[in-house]
Amino acid sequence: MSSAKKVESVRAIKFLLFSISAGVVQILSFTLLNEALHLPYWVSYGISLVISVVWNFTLNRKFTFRSASSIPVAMLKTLAYYMVFTPLSLMLEYWLADKNGWNEYLVTAINMIINFVTEYLWQRLYVFRATVDTDIKAEEGNK
Repeated sequence: MSSAKKVESVRAIKFLLFSISAGVVQILSFTLLNEALHLPYWVSYGISLVISVVWNFTLNRKFTFRSASSIPVAMLKTLAYYMVFTPLSLMLEYWLADKNGWNEYLVTAINMIINFVTEYLWQRLYVFRATVDTDIKAEEGNK
């Protein structure tokens, strides 16, 4: 395996691990909102999604993509993804869980898998494409 492929493989593994941690954050916050506060299902899902996105974005920007890009610009690009993903995932959650009786946690897990794959591609190929590993270069220049 070439050096570039190894770097990208490690990057994908980091993204996976941080996404798993974001999934844990999402499930815990969803459970609190849904079970303890008894908020409507879609409200619990929406709030927990926002919490996990901020968590995931922060960790992946710093440690996976190691980007020195502008945080507001990168976050706006990420927001653009979620402006499409969130309504579609909320509709899927509503249709499968509320209207068709699917288990709420199963539907959330399905959405999380879809989110993992599509968000990795969006962030790697669009959000951080031109700024991957620039934080390391900046750190090396400061030595």
